[in-house]
Amino acid sequence: MPDTTDTRAAIEAAARDQLSLVLVPEVEPEAIDPGADMVSAYGLTSLNKVLFLTEVCEETGVDLAHFTEHDLADMKTLRDVTEALARHHHATTTGA
Repeated sequence: MPDTTDTRAAIEAAARDQLSLVLVPEVEPEAIDPGADMVSAYGLTSLNKVLFLTEVCEETGVDLAHFTEHDLADMKTLRDVTEALARHHHATTTGA
């Protein structure tokens, strides 16, 4: 994922896919509003948030260890998740 725009798009696509898989009832990835609160809008539970974030970090190659408990709590929307992962993706791919 060389370009920043391409990286963000790929991370958002992965996040949409993984979020879709943990929602009950399932919501199609393209129907997820990136600015919507994942708990209020989609009923995301704490357990499903952990599962979602673990899977999206694994898929994008971003180590979950980059994030503190407060960072995770601040990831309220899909956009928040995408931005947080994008910030750490560069460090992961460059070894910084």
